[in-house]
Amino acid sequence: MRKFLSLLIVLCLAVTAQAQSDTLVTDSVPWAQRLRLRIDSILATPLLETSQLGLLIYDMTADSTLYAYGHRQTLRPASTMKLLTAITALEQLPADYQLTTTLSYTGRIDRGTLVGNLWCRGGMDPLFGTDDMRYFVSSLRQLGVDTIRGRVLADMSFKEDVDFGEGWCWDDDNSVLSPLLVERKDNFAETLGRELRRGGVVVIDSVVSLGVNVKTVQRIRVCSRSHTVDELLMPMMKESDNLYAEALFYHIAANVSRPAKVKQAVSQVKKMIQKVALAPGDYRVADGSGLSLYNYVSAELETRLLRYAWKRPQLFGRLYNTLPIAGVDGTLKKRMMKGAATGNVHAKTGTVSGVSSLAGYCSAANGHELCFAIINQGIMRMADGRGLQDQLCEAMCR
Repeated sequence: MRKFLSLLIVLCLAVTAQAQSDTLVTDSVPWAQRLRLRIDSILATPLLETSQLGLLIYDMTADSTLYAYGHRQTLRPASTMKLLTAITALEQLPADYQLTTTLSYTGRIDRGTLVGNLWCRGGMDPLFGTDDMRYFVSSLRQLGVDTIRGRVLADMSFKEDVDFGEGWCWDDDNSVLSPLLVERKDNFAETLGRELRRGGVVVIDSVVSLGVNVKTVQRIRVCSRSHTVDELLMPMMKESDNLYAEALFYHIAANVSRPAKVKQAVSQVKKMIQKVALAPGDYRVADGSGLSLYNYVSAELETRLLRYAWKRPQLFGRLYNTLPIAGVDGTLKKRMMKGAATGNVHAKTGTVSGVSSLAGYCSAANGHELCFAIINQGIMRMADGRGLQDQLCEAMCR
């Protein structure tokens, strides 16, 4: 018994000594090197035997690359594509830019009757809701109108006549890309007709009709409803709302010329790619949300854009506030709920069939600010891709 206790004490002392030795060795290794060793260990996973990975981690404080793995591979970004759309919009659209839907009329108002046409001009505002529609009707009533002897028409000239994005899957339940939306739905005519009746306005000689593309005609403005880019960005990024991203994509184009066209939006995103010193021809931009199977970017491109935003405080502040926070909110609310990454990682998630991605910012244990992009393509289970991302984020923050 005494011999056994002696052996046990010797064994405990040996284990303690080894642990102290390991700690001294670990402490003597620079933080950046320790991070690379951690990531090497994480990437030694069977997942990468059957899937592609694009990874880049950049130390913005030290202005140097910490880790790169397949960072120049062109891969489908899924919803991290929204970072390209958001940064382009924040860079190019005026600070006071708004998404506006306008109600106006032609003709005259005679003793409560509008003798002429009522016009709704779409501004592709997915935030436009039933309350906004009721404001339209009440504004019309304030002018004394209770009867419309004419037509109720829609001005759909804001954008090209395209309902869905290029490369979208036909069997997905995607929103129609209409300039006139109510509560995110393409039912403006039905809603307007109902609210006019509810508000005591009778339409004579015509039902409410939409789908009219018109040239500019002189109209008398009744009212308008607007929302800001920042109001759009918050749900677009936090909840990864595809419709909001596509609306912003078209507004990037509309800021250049009308009607807004996808090719104009693509051109503006490619100008941003040039600004971060990469070749636009090396990438494919098909839409603003990442739904398209034709989008191809790289982890290098996403981190270049994240660095560009970080160096511009006003742009960065607006972008950073919209990003999901690990373990706190948005699409990261139920991820990384414990550990060093919790509340630290601010990043955009991405998921389409076969692709899982994550790109954003975090603070390292040494106080340095990092940006990163992780794109994993060819995965069969989304949980595997997200698990890899979570491990990498924990390694960056620990």
